[in-house]
Amino acid sequence: MLNTVTLHRPALRRISHGRGFWIIAAAYAASLAFSTVPTPLYLLYQQRDGFPTYVVTIVFAAYAVGVMASLYLAGHVSDWLGRRRVILAATLTQALSAAIFLTWPEVPGLILARLIGGVGIGALTATATAHLSELRAMARPREDHGRAGLIATVVNMGGLALGPLFGGVFARYSAEPLTTPFVFFLVLLLASAIAVALVPETVERAEELPAYRPQRVSLPSSARPAFFGAAIGAFAAFAITGLFMALTPTLLAQGLHENSRLTAGLASFSVFAAAAGAQVLFAGLATRIQLRLGLTLMVTGLVALPIAVTTSLLWLFVAGGIVAGAGVGLSFRASVATVAALAEPPVRGEVLAALFLAAYAGLVLPILLIGIALVWLPSAWALIGFSLLELGLLAWSAPRALAGAKR
Repeated sequence: MLNTVTLHRPALRRISHGRGFWIIAAAYAASLAFSTVPTPLYLLYQQRDGFPTYVVTIVFAAYAVGVMASLYLAGHVSDWLGRRRVILAATLTQALSAAIFLTWPEVPGLILARLIGGVGIGALTATATAHLSELRAMARPREDHGRAGLIATVVNMGGLALGPLFGGVFARYSAEPLTTPFVFFLVLLLASAIAVALVPETVERAEELPAYRPQRVSLPSSARPAFFGAAIGAFAAFAITGLFMALTPTLLAQGLHENSRLTAGLASFSVFAAAAGAQVLFAGLATRIQLRLGLTLMVTGLVALPIAVTTSLLWLFVAGGIVAGAGVGLSFRASVATVAALAEPPVRGEVLAALFLAAYAGLVLPILLIGIALVWLPSAWALIGFSLLELGLLAWSAPRALAGAKR
């Protein structure tokens, strides 16, 4: 069994666990922001090269496929190799993705860059969440452990929110909107990697590593219904974020006749900002109440979005996105808390990785389907089909997730 321990650090590593916590949080946020910075830029690539909308969904899906493959193959290896090593490698992988965006800005290069970026995020997500929890526990052993989980989920959604905002600002005001964002993030990610290298490790690397195996869920059978309920809920929640990450510019242009690059970035930003804000605002509520409120908000937003596109009401589209985003934040945080409570510490990274694997699967299938549907259907009809699919998934997952959530 692997234990979480404090290791003796070389003289070079003078950073405390408390400061290390914030460095990992900042590096995690930077990587997540980079993962969403292309959102308002996809339309620029599309206008420049003249490819159809479904190509945008393929480029985006490459990212999600990279995340899923990495989560399945490597999302759990930090339980064996150590948190810092995996986070450092993941951050450098993100920097490589930024370099490819700069040097190969055609469709094949975009697909490769997004695939590699997804691999980095897949390795990072569960590892950073576990590392933040362990660093915080060592820095403040008397503090409620749920606070570290709150910060991790706020960093997750907050980082995702910053990417479209930066991308929209660069797209609106930069003379080179397809170059400047990636130069900025390349420098930021390399600086983050240097800082991560100075953070203390929290997992003791075994002298003899266990035989490698892909991801699996190590849970007692009694806990699996709650896990799968939370996982399907996370799938549905991330499908909403995927809609705004991949197709906001297209939906604005086709259904709402709004072609502003900055508006596209702000619309996506508002969804993730609402998710992060809701997590902070309702942090004091019990997990089950957060989950119930999150489900209600997501359902409300999923009803409002197709109505907004059908009636060409931009304000309703933005409002529906904010309401749905708040629901995503609450339900996702409740899902993470539920699953973390189900798992024993030695396999927590593995089980969290399985949850994130299900969540990021939500970025692939629904968004690919709606992207393909837009080839033949008006945006309003495609969005109605998306909403109906989402509502069905939430109806299935809600009772199972609520049964497993803490009161």
